[in-house]
Amino acid sequence: MTDVVHTRTDLATNLAAGAGEVAVVMTMGALHEGHRQLMRVARERNAFVVVTIFVNPLQFGPNEDYAKYPRTLAVDVEACRAEGVDLVFAPDRDEVYPDGRPQVTMNPGPLGEILEGASRPGHFSGMLTVVQKLLLLTRADRAYFGEKDFQQLTLIRRMVRDLELDVEIVGVPTVREPDGLALSSRNRFLSPAERRAAGALSQALREGATHRDAESVLRTAGKILADEPGVRVDYLALTGIDLSGPPIEGPARLLVAAKVGATRLIDNVGLRLATDA
Repeated sequence: MTDVVHTRTDLATNLAAGAGEVAVVMTMGALHEGHRQLMRVARERNAFVVVTIFVNPLQFGPNEDYAKYPRTLAVDVEACRAEGVDLVFAPDRDEVYPDGRPQVTMNPGPLGEILEGASRPGHFSGMLTVVQKLLLLTRADRAYFGEKDFQQLTLIRRMVRDLELDVEIVGVPTVREPDGLALSSRNRFLSPAERRAAGALSQALREGATHRDAESVLRTAGKILADEPGVRVDYLALTGIDLSGPPIEGPARLLVAAKVGATRLIDNVGLRLATDA
């Protein structure tokens, strides 16, 4: 039985009635298989699973797609029910921000100014602010996030560590289409031709990750992206696993952001560099 609540009062009542460790999966709705995988992983380890559905205005820039972001609550609730979620918290804007835009927000620091932060000023401040609020409101013992948004996951872990928050952040591997494209709520905006072009992102990451020296990784991935005229690259970056870099050897992360048509997509993959490659 999955209950659906829209207010913080009802959320608190349902949480008080539950028992055991609480897991939260935070989403903006338009749920897909990637979100469902987060729910399944959360379900395996926790007594009580909460899914939040809230399109957070603070993390959208002035020229981004807040107004047209898909809102499919009835379908999303059915997906949560199918995955055995205990509670869906689907507040409106005023419930999350009762005094309007908050005067105190989270500062993501230097890590929030690179990659996505450079392309989307203010995005990570808005994201961390709502994550902090939802962690407190849901009283979560664990929170589950996909690795597709790797910089987001890294920043959330940094926030939890720096602020001594008593919650475990669990990263879950990216779920992909059969051709490798990372699942995203924005994929629905792609035309058939754009969908084919978008496959170059995962192909570039996959081929780049077969190399062990940084120069070859970037050269291989960059060529695949350059050869696809339907892809306009924002950034292609090779960093350490904490997003420091550029790395020379050991665990690393290859990240890409690009526009395909009017849709902005991101993806990343882990790899290992070696100086003797």
